[in-house]
Amino acid sequence: MKNMRLCQTVNISIKMHKNYQKVFRWILVSGLLLVPLFNFWSPWTSSGVDIRSRWSPVQKVLSKKIGDIIRGYPDIAYHKKEEVACRLAQNACVCLAGEETFHLPFSHLLFPPVLAHNLQYAFLENHPDPEGIKHHRAQEYKNFQRRSYNPADVLIVAEANNPLQYPIQGVEVQPLKTIIIPGLGLKQEARSSYTVNLTATLGTFDVAATVDMVSIKGEGENYMTLSSPLLSALNRQLQFVTYTNIVFHPRTADSIQFATEGHQAFFTIKVGHRKVPKLYNSGYNGGYNITALVTIATKTFIRYDKLKDLIDSIRKYYPTVTIVIADDNKDPQPVTGPHIEHYIMPFGKGWFAGRNLAVSQVNTKYVLWVDDDFIFTANTKLEKLVDILEKTTLDLVGGAVREVTGYAATFRHTISVEDGGEEGDCLHIRLGYHHVIEGFPNCVVADAVINFFMARTHEVQQVGFDPRLSRKGHLEFFIDGLGSLHIGSCSDVIVNHASKIKLPWTKSETRKVYEKFRYSSTGGNDRDELIYFKNRFKCMTRQ
Repeated sequence: MKNMRLCQTVNISIKMHKNYQKVFRWILVSGLLLVPLFNFWSPWTSSGVDIRSRWSPVQKVLSKKIGDIIRGYPDIAYHKKEEVACRLAQNACVCLAGEETFHLPFSHLLFPPVLAHNLQYAFLENHPDPEGIKHHRAQEYKNFQRRSYNPADVLIVAEANNPLQYPIQGVEVQPLKTIIIPGLGLKQEARSSYTVNLTATLGTFDVAATVDMVSIKGEGENYMTLSSPLLSALNRQLQFVTYTNIVFHPRTADSIQFATEGHQAFFTIKVGHRKVPKLYNSGYNGGYNITALVTIATKTFIRYDKLKDLIDSIRKYYPTVTIVIADDNKDPQPVTGPHIEHYIMPFGKGWFAGRNLAVSQVNTKYVLWVDDDFIFTANTKLEKLVDILEKTTLDLVGGAVREVTGYAATFRHTISVEDGGEEGDCLHIRLGYHHVIEGFPNCVVADAVINFFMARTHEVQQVGFDPRLSRKGHLEFFIDGLGSLHIGSCSDVIVNHASKIKLPWTKSETRKVYEKFRYSSTGGNDRDELIYFKNRFKCMTRQ
């Protein structure tokens, strides 16, 4: 009897074990199926949005319309005011040294002369292909202009409806420089006299030329009045009104009041230095020279075996691409080989500090970030990432990382900030993306991507990686870059991830030491402090 009960118990246990196995397998399969759904889910159903670098078609229409406005009244004569007109930009700078005005002993120390260095002549004189390099630079600058183009900077003039006519956007002046204010005008019914006045805060007004029968008061001051018995003469005079910035600030704006009897309007003049282009001379041969365009950057700690596997896999497909390695090991080992730059850091300096160091040493147009336990395969096509960066306005584009299970993760997220009042704002991070990119069906626009991405070097250097994140950190970089980085993700460029599955009794001492540092519980408060204090968030929701 006891044996029968024992057999029944064993049979029941076996059946239950088999049922548990079935349930476990069902849960595992369901989970693997759901992960891609979550990864590729998006609230958008759009077939694709075009984000290629291009000019707005409206710009051509605006240029003609504004040209007609600015060049009105050609039959009314004017008299140039040389002391003002000479301060206007001529759009034709010349490379001339300053003339020596003193011939006294040591005068060059008291009054250092203005020197001139003709870069074009000095660089191109000995270049083997001067015309080719000029063409390449022109093409790079054209691409830079298209990427930098912002419709909000285009000059738009509000034609007189109230009855003042004035520019509503697109007027800029460099600090302490002078410009003509375009588009000023007055459209009123007939009367005995017409008067307008202008008021500024950070600058003064003047005229580059005078028109007969127009009275001007306040030249060289921040309040100027113009009046005339002839409307056409007043409008002609308004075409020569200048603005001079008198308060130095590299990036601000002056609010201008433009008024006539019973009416007033306001517009802004941007004050700031011109954006200096950041161009990379990577050569041009009709294709993508990855060696000249891309540097691969990584950070390593303890896992020299993984790092070696990464380098070997890169060299299989890209034998001459430079690899920059930041290393904060306690006992660093030499990492040598062609096109390898190995930088030693103080012990345990950290994850983001290492990222900063590695990226700071990149001098190519693009930087590819990889973890030290990634492995390149035939699907790790860097040319695809370069292609989308060259043809769109994206600053950074992520790929996919294939895990040992075979699933390729893209880790796409959207990030948004919600106003929260005096206590701080709310940060919302969600799985998904914004829309598909037209012309690149495997690519989407998102706000955060996986830890395998290619980016414009200059843009990543500007955002930087907060070195206070020593052991854990990834999304924090994208939070800091929100509003400045245009980010995409492509699922058809894949790098493999070395297996992390290790049974406890098979772990090496090196791996145990690594995991002790990597998965330490310390550092959570640092992340909270950064997000709370530095980024001024009182709440973070994350999916």
